[in-house]
Amino acid sequence: EMLKRVGSQVRDSLVDHLRGEGSPIEVTIDSSPRGNGLSAGDRIRYIGEYEVLEEVARGGMGVVFKAQQQKLKRIVALKMILAGRLADEADVERFQREAQAAGQLRHPNIVAIHEIGEHDGHHYFTMDYVEGSSLADRLKDESLSPREAAALLTTLAESVHFAHEKGTLHRDLKPANILIDNNGVPHITDFGLAKVVLPSDDASRAELTASGQILGTPSYMSPEQASGKHEGMGPATDVYSLGSILFACLTG
Repeated sequence: EMLKRVGSQVRDSLVDHLRGEGSPIEVTIDSSPRGNGLSAGDRIRYIGEYEVLEEVARGGMGVVFKAQQQKLKRIVALKMILAGRLADEADVERFQREAQAAGQLRHPNIVAIHEIGEHDGHHYFTMDYVEGSSLADRLKDESLSPREAAALLTTLAESVHFAHEKGTLHRDLKPANILIDNNGVPHITDFGLAKVVLPSDDASRAELTASGQILGTPSYMSPEQASGKHEGMGPATDVYSLGSILFACLTG
């Protein structure tokens, strides 16, 4: 436990230091494996067969790049763990869970996962690249009209209902995780806190209720999330978040 705490502190310290350098993962990763990891001052060019074009988003855990898959010549979004080789088992497990949860869902309003992999010790997965901006960015400038907000939430609710029917709870629905493409169509992304809970999956249900850890984003999390009562989480948990998103759309 002591080693885990120290390791976590060292990792967080390094990530903070790299953030202070500007772009925390401006690093060159050649297609051929090499011994050293990410270091400040370099720049990413390739991750496996993917050529990195630009950084498009960054969160507390991961960084998302716009990249081109060389063999298929298609543009994708590539997400990689921010901590790289310093990521602990919990980081990697959550990262892989995100890819697996979203990978089971095929829906026009849910960002599709293409591939999950590892390159030179760095875990990544690729998904559809949505040309546009997030709902959060839009709401910084203006609120939506009641009719537009209702239409948006109808689409989101139907998409979330589809995920629920497949046994997946998102648990982190918020405007930042809603991407709006150039045609005005919303796409749900970031299943980092998702949980696949099927009626026959006793192991998943046991894991879901075992932890008192609070997961989610405070402004959009349900009361059961805020209190860490995982045994009370279900479809209504996501519905509460949808209600919060609707409120944000109407009020800005």
